[in-house]
Amino acid sequence: MAAAQAIAAITATELPQGQWQDVITTLLQNVSTTSTGLKIASLQTIGFICESINPDILATQSNLILTAVIQGATAEEPSQEVRYAAITALLNSLEFVRQNFENEGERNVIMQTVCEATQSPDSNVQAAAFECLVRIMQLYYDKMRFYMEKALYGLTVIGMKHEDEKIALQAIEFWSTVCDEEIELQIEEETREPGQPAERDNYQFAKTTLPQVLPTLLFLLTKQDEDADEDEWNVSMAAATCLSLLAQTIGNDIVAPVIPFVEQNIRNPDWHHREAAVMAFGSILDGPDPNVLTPLVSQALPVLIEMVKDQVVQVKDSAAWTLGRVCDLPIECIQLDVHLHSMISALVAGLEDSPRIVANCCWAVMNLTEQL
Repeated sequence: MAAAQAIAAITATELPQGQWQDVITTLLQNVSTTSTGLKIASLQTIGFICESINPDILATQSNLILTAVIQGATAEEPSQEVRYAAITALLNSLEFVRQNFENEGERNVIMQTVCEATQSPDSNVQAAAFECLVRIMQLYYDKMRFYMEKALYGLTVIGMKHEDEKIALQAIEFWSTVCDEEIELQIEEETREPGQPAERDNYQFAKTTLPQVLPTLLFLLTKQDEDADEDEWNVSMAAATCLSLLAQTIGNDIVAPVIPFVEQNIRNPDWHHREAAVMAFGSILDGPDPNVLTPLVSQALPVLIEMVKDQVVQVKDSAAWTLGRVCDLPIECIQLDVHLHSMISALVAGLEDSPRIVANCCWAVMNLTEQL
């Protein structure tokens, strides 16, 4: 690994100056050898070079690099270590194979290879393949309609449920990325001049797949680890973030399928389900129309205020955070004559709690006072 990084660093310096022109050729020849160790080292080096160098410098060799990488990443490759090195190299080379992605036949080969790698018996290969899909969605959203319908919907939903957290996290990140792309497309649509044609189509993947993706995200919200560090990224946190992005992407359509989950779990004796219900409610407050949210907020506030005093710190933390989100809504969403006093009392009491509760209570008070 250190040798691969060293070669990549030297290459990044010398290739732009027209030196060491045969380095890529030599590495590609190594990938075709029968030595597993040499294959892995060469693929790692190619990956580091692709990651660190201007894509334009390697443009003339992109076809050869892609061929070698795909060869190492296919299901026919007997060594999973080689496949992992190849998938990682592909991840790092995705930006400069744009021309290959324009070709339907070559694009199909790339997508088939990555999709097959998500089914590898090796968890590292699977996680790297899902990470590839995340990057592909970022770079080539406009090319993904066919693949979403044929494979990616199913593969990613199954991946989100995987028992290996590193695989599940990448599969969840895939849908967060879909939402990011579609939020950006919505912004482009809103700022486009009247009569000006759209540069890109919004395929509304998030809305189309809501019946499959949303239940999975809600299920994953209940998978909190009570011993996890509060700053440690985990499946339940990733699911909450994805749910929040989903709400921003599809707006009012998120409300009806989420509220039954909240109502069924918010009084659950199992704190995992109580916390998940609170987190789900807080996560959908940015996106839907305030007029849609107002009656829900009015109904939920007494329960949320009460839950700031819950016996479980994770529930209290999420309740305080959700109150902060409520206080960030237009002030008209809150019935001040009914809820203001009890909400302020609960938030002030929370200032004497643990640091994480204090931070969220302070944030809630700040949001509220800015609007009063």
